[in-house]
Amino acid sequence: MSKIFVLDTNFIQLDPIHPAQARQLLQNKKAAIYRRFPFTIILKKSQPDSTVQPLRLKIDPGAKFTGIALVNETNGEVVFAAELKHRGFAIREALTSRRQLRRGRRARITRYRQPRFLNRTRPEGWLAPSLQSRVENIKTWVNKLRKLAPIAAISQELVRFDMQLMRNPEIQGKEYQQGTLQGYETREYLLLKWGRQCAYCGVKDVPLQIEHIHPRAKGGSNSITNLTLSCEKCNTKKGTKDIKDFLKKDPSKLTKILAQTKRPLADAAAVNTTRSCLFRILKETGLPVETGSGGLTKFNRSQQKLEKSHSF
Repeated sequence: MSKIFVLDTNFIQLDPIHPAQARQLLQNKKAAIYRRFPFTIILKKSQPDSTVQPLRLKIDPGAKFTGIALVNETNGEVVFAAELKHRGFAIREALTSRRQLRRGRRARITRYRQPRFLNRTRPEGWLAPSLQSRVENIKTWVNKLRKLAPIAAISQELVRFDMQLMRNPEIQGKEYQQGTLQGYETREYLLLKWGRQCAYCGVKDVPLQIEHIHPRAKGGSNSITNLTLSCEKCNTKKGTKDIKDFLKKDPSKLTKILAQTKRPLADAAAVNTTRSCLFRILKETGLPVETGSGGLTKFNRSQQKLEKSHSF
């Protein structure tokens, strides 16, 4: 359960409190509602002698959702957790529609002004509007939470799927690719690419295994383009069969899977593109910023037996 943010009468951030305590303060007329979401109350008296425990803001950036969590640095308690939904894909579709309309207008030869040239230059650090919106959304919420809670540090999941090393693990530095986190990085990429479901039967919410599309026994490689996710039943049934033999009675599914293996992961590309810009913006807050990878997050979550969530 998320706690309630508290400000004193001078807008100084105090320790978040339990909702029951907040209700009691409101009923006794000792506080008033300052903001509905995230729910925040403001005390009617200042609290100059209050001791405040520092909080760490943890950010898990994603293409569609970004997880935000506030954690008490002293006892590890999660004070606040939320998922921020991005409009990146909606913005991209709107820009595509506008571009098509403009092309149609130009084709009608109804120009009402002289054509312009050299008006497409982009400043350094430019991001596409659909990507910039993701960064701005996170920036807005970081600034908002800093006004409501005593945040002393920030942690960002500095996601970077290394496509080249995943495609060819032997390229160089083999121990780098085969380290403790290698399996977690690869699995996280595959979960995103294949929609967290079995590629063969489509079942979800079951344990999934990493499976070679073209079996290694018949010359298949460990390249990321030759890996998919499969439930135990389908993996056992397929065995060492080539995918063309396994799905010879279902050519449409075969075509779909082979096409998906070649398709770039747009979500991973979006996160890779925005990660550095977001990191720079977080550094501008003046707070210490630590970073970690998606594989490290998953490794820690598995070690501590926490459920999957954007916040953890």
